[in-house]
Amino acid sequence: MIRLAVLGASGHGKVVADTAECCGWDRVEFFDDAWPGQLRNGAWDVVGDTATLLARAHEFDGVIVAIGNNSVRKTKLDQLKASGAKLISLLHPDATFSRYATIGEGSVVFAGVVVNADANIGEGVILNTGCSVDHDCQMGSYVHVSPGARLAGGVSVQDLSWIGIGASVRQMVRIGARVTIGAGAVVIADVPDTVTVAGVPAKILNRS
Repeated sequence: MIRLAVLGASGHGKVVADTAECCGWDRVEFFDDAWPGQLRNGAWDVVGDTATLLARAHEFDGVIVAIGNNSVRKTKLDQLKASGAKLISLLHPDATFSRYATIGEGSVVFAGVVVNADANIGEGVILNTGCSVDHDCQMGSYVHVSPGARLAGGVSVQDLSWIGIGASVRQMVRIGARVTIGAGAVVIADVPDTVTVAGVPAKILNRS
């Protein structure tokens, strides 16, 4: 039996667990800091909190973090790395992922995603349902690309940025670090670090 530990018992965690089963993992167990108040996450058991997982990580064939918040996901992945946990990535069988693209550990690629040739995906990235990342895109670590978002060729996205549902980014645009792109935004120019942009075309709303 191949066992996977998932840290983060949320709706996003359910999609991670379902993807894992589609990838052939026999048993998925959740860990969440709401335990023992939370004992189930849909079809799956919640069996401990972060501290429990750090102590038991060696019992599992793989470990992954299922937390949508980029900064929290980074913190948890760093803790698991330090504990020696065997971090894995998940690539849904109904995603199209070029053999010429690369992906870092701790990342998830859900159903309907398309990643084209020479795209590089960093660690701890979420490529959510039905998004697309075209050729030569360079994506940092702990990025979240929401469902239906579109990145044209040669886009770069720096660490800890979030691209909202249905957003579109023009080719060769650079998205800075810790950027938030609003739902449905159309990004046609470079975006500096630590800002929120929204609209068509996207404009800066505020700075962190």
